[in-house]
Amino acid sequence: MKDAPIARISLGLIGIGLVLAVTNSLVNSVALSNKIYFIATVQLAIALLFAVRLNKPDRAVWPVLLLIVLCSSVAQIFDGTFTAQPSLQAIPESLFLVVQLLLASGLLFIVSRRLGSDPLSVLVDGLIVALGAWFFIWKVLLQPTIGTQSITPLISVIQGSTLGISAIVLFTLATLLFGDSTRSASVWLVTGAISLTLFGDFLYAANDAGRIDITSTYSSTAYIFGLFLASAAFIHPSISLLTERGPILTQRPLMGRLIVTTAALILPVVVLALTNPVDSVDRVVQTISIFVLTAAVTSRIIHSVRANAATQHQLIESAQTDALTGLPNRSLMLALVNNSLITAMTEGRKPTVLFIDVDRFKNINDSLGHQAGDAVLIAVAQRLRNALPHRCAVARISGDEFVVLDPDTQDSSDAMQLANRVLESFYEPLNLRQGDVFVSASIGVSSFDPSITSTADDLLRHADTAMYRAKDAGRNCVAVFDESMLERVTQRLAIETALYRALERRELRLVHQPIVDIDMGDVVGFEALMRWQRDDGTMLSPAEFIPIAEETGTIVPLGAWALLEALTHLRGWITQGICRSDATMSVNVSPRQLHDPNFVAVVNEALLRAHVPPEQLWLEVTESVMIAQPEQALDALNALCALGVRIAIDDFGTGYSSLSLLQKFPIQRLKIDKSFVNGVAQDESARSLVRTIIAMGDSLGLDMVAEGIESVEQLQILAEMKCAKAQGFLISHPVPPESMGSTIASLNSFGAWNKLRGKKS
Repeated sequence: MKDAPIARISLGLIGIGLVLAVTNSLVNSVALSNKIYFIATVQLAIALLFAVRLNKPDRAVWPVLLLIVLCSSVAQIFDGTFTAQPSLQAIPESLFLVVQLLLASGLLFIVSRRLGSDPLSVLVDGLIVALGAWFFIWKVLLQPTIGTQSITPLISVIQGSTLGISAIVLFTLATLLFGDSTRSASVWLVTGAISLTLFGDFLYAANDAGRIDITSTYSSTAYIFGLFLASAAFIHPSISLLTERGPILTQRPLMGRLIVTTAALILPVVVLALTNPVDSVDRVVQTISIFVLTAAVTSRIIHSVRANAATQHQLIESAQTDALTGLPNRSLMLALVNNSLITAMTEGRKPTVLFIDVDRFKNINDSLGHQAGDAVLIAVAQRLRNALPHRCAVARISGDEFVVLDPDTQDSSDAMQLANRVLESFYEPLNLRQGDVFVSASIGVSSFDPSITSTADDLLRHADTAMYRAKDAGRNCVAVFDESMLERVTQRLAIETALYRALERRELRLVHQPIVDIDMGDVVGFEALMRWQRDDGTMLSPAEFIPIAEETGTIVPLGAWALLEALTHLRGWITQGICRSDATMSVNVSPRQLHDPNFVAVVNEALLRAHVPPEQLWLEVTESVMIAQPEQALDALNALCALGVRIAIDDFGTGYSSLSLLQKFPIQRLKIDKSFVNGVAQDESARSLVRTIIAMGDSLGLDMVAEGIESVEQLQILAEMKCAKAQGFLISHPVPPESMGSTIASLNSFGAWNKLRGKKS
């Protein structure tokens, strides 16, 4: 059977029980009440046997449940049968006592399995509820029946014990509900069934004590509905998990728990205020009960105070330490550095901060997984602890970045010794579960200098700046902070900030350098070069701002603007007859642009808007594009070639210069770097190298362009080597678009070109 139909059966049993309970109360017939009670008891036995076979509850529980049903049924049958023989009435009362004992023991077993993460507070709160209930039971139900003539002393003891154990049952119910385990449907149904049974017991006892005057049918009503709730609980599929702890509640029932425990505390106070001890026995029971209740409340308060203090300490510790390594975090390290600066001013010391970054940590995460990365960070933290003196504080402030504080350094020599000690600690491999891993670190050093350091944040920031200088120097080294670094960082930040507004302020512009056919002297193309003239009049070269644009991502909109602007200039020159109709435009493309998923669409849109055929656009990329994320670069280049755009390798020879890359990627042009061209006039090895590059390009069917031509001799040698095209200062400096007409006119003059080539007209 499926869980849903079974759950509906449980719901049906609840409905039947409610109807029979209401009928029992309305009819108010003892004979009918006994029959309905018998029916409820029988259906409970059937439901229990059915549940044992279907839901397979804990084997330690269901025999107890069967025994409870059996004893309850027999007790109900014999209850009232021996009214004429009071001595035999002890039999059903004893069976009711056994039921209560079995119920208490079963609930204690369930509670022991389901206690949550704070069992002491749950048990004490349950004890408070039980003691409050016990005080009520004693004063209202038990004490009035002591010494009465209506029942024998034996029956009085048995009934008193039954009611007393009811307090234990309440204790187990309270702990069951106060715990932090998720309460399933069966838990709520069992709780309801037991609560109704206890309510029936209280009505029965209150009637016997003369506190109320009702017929037994009303007590039976509570019993009947409770029996059907018990059947619904046993039938429900969640009964199989009754003795398991289950998931932890995300929100604990603190308000309900507070209300119940407060009520349990108020009840004895109200009873004491309204009544006086009847005799010495009553006085002793009250005294003992109040003493135990006071002790429970006191222990609960002490536990709460200690738990609150422990929680606060844990919160403070978690707020100041790194969860992975256990080291101090950034906030705590700043506090430690600040304290060291305060004492340094009075004691003449120069506290030193080391900013340590694990080199290429991302590669470890990508290749071995984040679990291995965490293991590396833990091992690095331990390595730093072992390598440094005890006076040093080590912190992990983020990711793979660690900070070391030595409050006792005296000069720069002490600081460098400390940094070298850290650097040497990385020479040995880290032993991980995945195997040995070698890591290195870039270290920035900053010592306290009152002239440039005023706060702890300044000292950390300076060490961070020095660390990036160590990264730029090739990693696995140490860099010491000086004021010039701060100036460069400030300047870089100013450039980065201004770069975001450069386009909208129209501060960027393009200049173009002609590319000529060496044999004919014709201008066959142009290379677009970006310039930035800031609003203060300063001119920045691409070398100053393009790397920043690539790092920040602003190269994407800047590149899109440059592409459209360059093609628009080309279309204008062709329309005006300034250049040939098949002249080409070369535009540099950064790796960041090429890895932009929208770049191909940007190129296509620029071609359409400028009305330039795709074959007249050359996109120049460096060899590094084909090394980093080669598959993504290959997809983008193939898509561009499918448009008809042609691809050139810029600065060829300065990078990897791999023949396999030339074969794999759709390349149609090689541009020989200026560093090789510079030496062709004087250096035979340089000439041999350039000759080899040209021969290789010719054999692959690639167009060849020499960059950086600055002398006639260089141009003559490249012509002898059969290099097809050239560009450089000898031919023309980069010129603004409006000057391109006069520049081309002078270059297209046959005599001018022969003069450049070193020939007579």
